[in-house]
Amino acid sequence: MDALVAQLQMQYRNYTVSLYQQGFLDDQFTELKKLQDDASPDFVAEVLSLFFEDCVKLIGNMARALDQTGTVDFSQVGASVHQLKGSSSSVGAKRVKGLCVTFKEYCEANNYEGCVRCLQQVDIEYKALQTKLQDMFNLEKQIIQAGGKVPQVDIN
Repeated sequence: MDALVAQLQMQYRNYTVSLYQQGFLDDQFTELKKLQDDASPDFVAEVLSLFFEDCVKLIGNMARALDQTGTVDFSQVGASVHQLKGSSSSVGAKRVKGLCVTFKEYCEANNYEGCVRCLQQVDIEYKALQTKLQDMFNLEKQIIQAGGKVPQVDIN
């Protein structure tokens, strides 16, 4: 049993480090993880669930705004991008945040094609992050079910 826990913990450490190395996460995610404790064991999962719900809503808003042929309100799209950038920054979603910076620049330049490309990329990136984090949470559950404790992962 202890060998299984040790193996799962090592797998968890390696996987978490890879999410940072691949640019999916940044230090803000580390700070978010520090807020989780025994009194609120699902804190991070709950915050991220709200973030992903927000992504769906904001991406939908942006898609509808960009679908207004000839009458795109770039300031409306930019406001949604700004909100998504803030949300992604607060949870440590590094790639999504980076795309939002570029997306905002396209909005400010009224660049329709650039906005559409960024919207597609943001949609892909947030879904990829969601899948990666679900895999990480599944590893955490496996560790706990095996009788272990989820290790703190030092990224720096």
